[in-house]
Amino acid sequence: MTTLAPVGRRRTPAPAAIADRSNGAKLFNRLCAVCVTLFALIWLVPLVWALITSLRSDGSITAKPTSPFAGGWSFHAYSYAWDNYPLGYWYLNSLVIAALAVLFTVTFCSMAGFALALLKFPGRNVVMALVVAGLMLPTEGLVLPQFIEYRSLHLLGTYWALVLPSVAAPVSVFVFHSFFQGIPTPLIEAARLDGASWWRIYRSVCLPISRPAVATVAILTFISSWNAFLWPLLVLSQTKSQTVPVGLASLVNPSNIQYAEVMASSVLGFLPLIAVFLVFQRQIVQGVATTGLK
Repeated sequence: MTTLAPVGRRRTPAPAAIADRSNGAKLFNRLCAVCVTLFALIWLVPLVWALITSLRSDGSITAKPTSPFAGGWSFHAYSYAWDNYPLGYWYLNSLVIAALAVLFTVTFCSMAGFALALLKFPGRNVVMALVVAGLMLPTEGLVLPQFIEYRSLHLLGTYWALVLPSVAAPVSVFVFHSFFQGIPTPLIEAARLDGASWWRIYRSVCLPISRPAVATVAILTFISSWNAFLWPLLVLSQTKSQTVPVGLASLVNPSNIQYAEVMASSVLGFLPLIAVFLVFQRQIVQGVATTGLK
């Protein structure tokens, strides 16, 4: 007669070990909170300082630059900057350029990411390698070839000279490629069995469920296009056709710096970006978490 060996019972962790793990987790959470708060203060201090400086007068800033409450606060610098500088034109130019860049970047980069993720064609790995290699190219290294190219196309001084370079964005292609690769294969196969073409699958199946990737690419493209400085500085020559960053740089006169007016213009320049981030921050986090972008 055979007897079964007694089954060993799982050892439950001791209360002391559980308490140590709980204390370690709490300590780690507190450390993370301290680091996040510290970084938030580091990023917030320049914004608050610019806002306070824009509300002061030039005389009080020159006399007591480190005293934020000296001389009182007023909105004179904002009214002066709006009345004397073409901020309205700069806002309109930046808005049109950023909107067109978002539209074309989302459209063409989503198509490229769809093709690289789901279609099989000769040289697909080579094209993907070129896209990844494009991530390592510095933007400054492309300035001279792009300038020669757009000068030969007679596009200098136009919106297209600023919109078209942003369309070929390797980061955006990589984001869409990563997202489309995560779509379940049975879903694509079911659409193919129903007779849907690849264009129909892209337009009716993949694109509607890729809203996080679309939101991420759109917001990042808008921010990068709004903040672009070097390329618009070289391409746009007329004052009223400049964008907000280029226009703000032209306000700084080394011989007579009007601190309050410059800071007021800067505050007006970055307010749209803060508004975009506050409105779409959930989409940014969701898109980054879904696509695996780091």
